[in-house]
Amino acid sequence: MNPADPRVAVVVVTWNGRGHLARCLPALAAQTWPAVEVVVADNGSTDGTVAWLAETWPAVRVLALGANLGFAEANNRAIRATDTRWVALLNNDTLPSPGWVAASMAAARADARIGAVASRMLFMDDPGTINSAGIAVDRAGIAWDRLGGAPAADGDAPAAVFGASAGAALYRRAALDDVAEPGPDGAPAVFDPRFFMYLEDVDLAWRLQLRGWRCAYAPEARVLHHGSASAGEGSAFKNRLLARNKVWTVVKNYPAGPLLAWCPAIVAYDLGSAPYRLLFQGQTAAVRGRIDALAGLGPVLRQRRRIQARRTATWAEVSLGLEPLASPWGVLRRYRHLARRRGDGPRAVSDSSADA
Repeated sequence: MNPADPRVAVVVVTWNGRGHLARCLPALAAQTWPAVEVVVADNGSTDGTVAWLAETWPAVRVLALGANLGFAEANNRAIRATDTRWVALLNNDTLPSPGWVAASMAAARADARIGAVASRMLFMDDPGTINSAGIAVDRAGIAWDRLGGAPAADGDAPAAVFGASAGAALYRRAALDDVAEPGPDGAPAVFDPRFFMYLEDVDLAWRLQLRGWRCAYAPEARVLHHGSASAGEGSAFKNRLLARNKVWTVVKNYPAGPLLAWCPAIVAYDLGSAPYRLLFQGQTAAVRGRIDALAGLGPVLRQRRRIQARRTATWAEVSLGLEPLASPWGVLRRYRHLARRRGDGPRAVSDSSADA
């Protein structure tokens, strides 16, 4: 692969999102970067998306997957179907600014160890408020959207961050290849297919950090995001997957010594969020998600052995990117902007972490 190759493959996963694509694709066509290849991975849509794309957007490459494989696996297949040195991921319910790819590339090319670039994602219906400025993770393994709910101007400064939300991110292919794990079919999987959706980008951020790759936040890479257009913010489906995938992420990626030291806090914060969900939302989804996590630990522990055996970064280096442990109420404050958007009061809890 030519190191000077300027081409960027932009992957958009969709499921019954034709209306979103009708807004997103023109914004991609208007990118100032000179070499953008758009790949739409369709997860078995029944709204005529594939036929509409063939008729309306003939230059867009379409991967018709035939069934809903989930956000993680659909991205895996699209990434494997491309050969560019750079791969960008974009949610279908977004509007990237014309300079989104160019700003992301400028940040990525500043340092050969930058494996990922996080965008400044703003709420579609409230562009003065940040949706995500990268992924933040604390020492209890809780992940959230950095600066979520803050004024857009708070995200003006470039920064090193733990990871990038896969809702709008640029990745160096060499970094993705470096941390890819064998999938169920033996093919290299950037995202864990078993996650289906949610926190797959947090898991990827951990693996990149453990291999010494860095993530940069590019404030000029602006994207408007509808948010949770597929499953719905606060839905039982989303909360169940978040609960399950959070456990798997920590088990797979936290090095043994620090995991032992922080295990009491990790368990206390994780278990504490489930009854809060039940009390304020009447949901058992978080409990069921944790049961799912325990039931599926066998393959996760095998993944852990591979990931930890390949770790090259020291814990001191990785922990520099982790946030301090906040009080339980401090954790809740990270998500209150999402609760306000749902209009349901103090219902956001630590399961509502960074997601695409």
